[in-house]
Amino acid sequence: MGRFDKELTEIDGLKEKLAAMCPLRKEALQRLLEDFMIESTYNSNAIEGSTLTLQETALIIQEGMTIAGKSMREHLEVIGHKDAFDFIVSLADEKEPLTDRRIKEIHSLILIDNASYRGRYRDVPVMIRGALYHPPQPYLIEPQIEALMTAYEAMKRDKHIIEAIAEFHLRFEGIHPFIDGNGRTGRLIINLELIKAGYLPVDIKFASRDRYYACFHTFFDSDKSPDLLTELIIGYEIQELKRYIEIVEYANSVRKED
Repeated sequence: MGRFDKELTEIDGLKEKLAAMCPLRKEALQRLLEDFMIESTYNSNAIEGSTLTLQETALIIQEGMTIAGKSMREHLEVIGHKDAFDFIVSLADEKEPLTDRRIKEIHSLILIDNASYRGRYRDVPVMIRGALYHPPQPYLIEPQIEALMTAYEAMKRDKHIIEAIAEFHLRFEGIHPFIDGNGRTGRLIINLELIKAGYLPVDIKFASRDRYYACFHTFFDSDKSPDLLTELIIGYEIQELKRYIEIVEYANSVRKED
């Protein structure tokens, strides 16, 4: 028995329940997806240090507004994340496999403010502040990414997809292949892979930042276990599935009354 068998069984049951329900109208689905995109853009950028609020993020995306007192970089980070989210949704719809090329394309959209490094692996060594582990030297990035891709295919065969995604994310961030934008790119890859597998995307909250960072410290500095991140993603996935099911149930009840 695996540690998360009960929770993963619950997730798959909720997934099947949702799939069997009468779907929402296209307009309602688009609104839900846009709301999720705005919140996940806010949270993902806030984890990396953005000072924009959720409301300001929404105004930039929906109204094209410029927020006084906020940097151009922060505005571009919102636009880049929004475009990258739209891109992963299109990839997921087409069941595109995860490749080195696709990762670079996602990053190219994320790092819209840095023409020199967008979509390119770093060519300088880096240190991760507060971490005991060190990302590989630049010449090791490509072979390590290639090895991770191969390992990921094996993980998907041997583990539940959510467990495989969690471990992929930890190892990807450990390689830290880009000069900037690794976290945002990696979290979008989590959602690309979840959507492709028929699950809902998850929004790792800024409020959970310390818990999220602890997943990396545990994995690299302690026991090499992806369990903490697996648990975090599982919690968010169950939350999203239950929330979505409630929305669909309410919408269907309104239809019957009409």
